[in-house]
Amino acid sequence: MIASELLINYFPIVVFLGIATGLSILFVLASFIVAKQKPDTEKVSAYECGFEAFDDARTKFDVRFYLVSILFIIFDLEVAFLFPWSVALGKIGVYGFWSMMVFLGVLTVGFIYEWRKGALDWE
Repeated sequence: MIASELLINYFPIVVFLGIATGLSILFVLASFIVAKQKPDTEKVSAYECGFEAFDDARTKFDVRFYLVSILFIIFDLEVAFLFPWSVALGKIGVYGFWSMMVFLGVLTVGFIYEWRKGALDWE
């Protein structure tokens, strides 16, 4: 009897997953039916990373792509730390405030270093 009560508690989750799966399949099928499936040269050209998508995997490309990704990770982590810090600022006090200022200072020094080295200049 306890097992059936436990399963009844999970019934809304199963219904939600069923509806989500059904809608996902419906939307994918609708996009194949409604959308034009004729890619031209502009659609299949390299647009984001600068090299062809279906080419040799061992080709060399510029190290600046790595630098941009590292910058993205740094500032993404900064935001990930700033949000909980700002929510809990009243509870952590002065020590928490100054520890975050040190963290932001280190990030600022790193950003200035990359800026001076020319990592942000794109040619």
